[in-house]
Amino acid sequence: MREIHVSVITDMVERLCIEANTHLPQDVKCAIEGCRAREDGVIAKGVLDNIIENYRIADRENVPICQDTGMACVFLEIGQDVHFVGGDLREAVDEGVRRGYTNGFLRKSVVADPVRRGNTGDNTPAMLYTEIVPGEKVSVTVGPKGFGSENMSAIRMFKPSAGLQGIKDFILETVEAAGPNPCPPMVVGVGIGGTFDKAALLAKKALMRPLGSSHPDPFYADLEKEMLEKVNALGIGPQGFGGKTTAIGLNIETLPTHIAGMPCAININCHVTRHKTEVL
Repeated sequence: MREIHVSVITDMVERLCIEANTHLPQDVKCAIEGCRAREDGVIAKGVLDNIIENYRIADRENVPICQDTGMACVFLEIGQDVHFVGGDLREAVDEGVRRGYTNGFLRKSVVADPVRRGNTGDNTPAMLYTEIVPGEKVSVTVGPKGFGSENMSAIRMFKPSAGLQGIKDFILETVEAAGPNPCPPMVVGVGIGGTFDKAALLAKKALMRPLGSSHPDPFYADLEKEMLEKVNALGIGPQGFGGKTTAIGLNIETLPTHIAGMPCAININCHVTRHKTEVL
């Protein structure tokens, strides 16, 4: 049994909140720059040039890539042979977010009540997702999620009779309805299977997967490629001004589901698809 003091988690979450908000992952940068090389429209190329300049300034000066520094989504994969000591794990995660958003001078965007509002003042609580896995390591991923893109997400409880075509149509319908609102070029996370809530989590986890990676099942890997091409054929383009680049990635995650259903969720992210992982 390995013991880990929760203060270690606090320190890690604090650091990841700041780093994720100031440094775009390399796979996302490469995808944006690759799309810039393929664009031929003057406006589309100009928008992508501005996006590239923006994240390079953020890298150089250690400032947020975007003014919406997001709601802190924290994913913990906890080895079953780990024992946390020294306090409450959730409180430790929230303290890390509190310190990260305060010490990193990041915008605090969380309200205490969904209807009555009222800013919490420190961007807590985090949206915490935990998963027990074999071993004695802990993987911590922080994915700050802006709501310009989150608001464009959708879920649909398909009957199995809708088939694959129903899912394809739903993806295109959701992206087309989103249009310029999620600050394209976007990343599209798709979750298929499980239950109502699990499909949504799958879609969000799909956004954490490196761009350019493929689903391990060739059937879904081919579907990812096909739907990315179809999404880009919509012509929404960078920031909605038209072009070949509506999305820089489309990742699908799946789970078994009930015989009577086929849940499908789509979680959209903007081109600032932030996530940072460390393993203890």
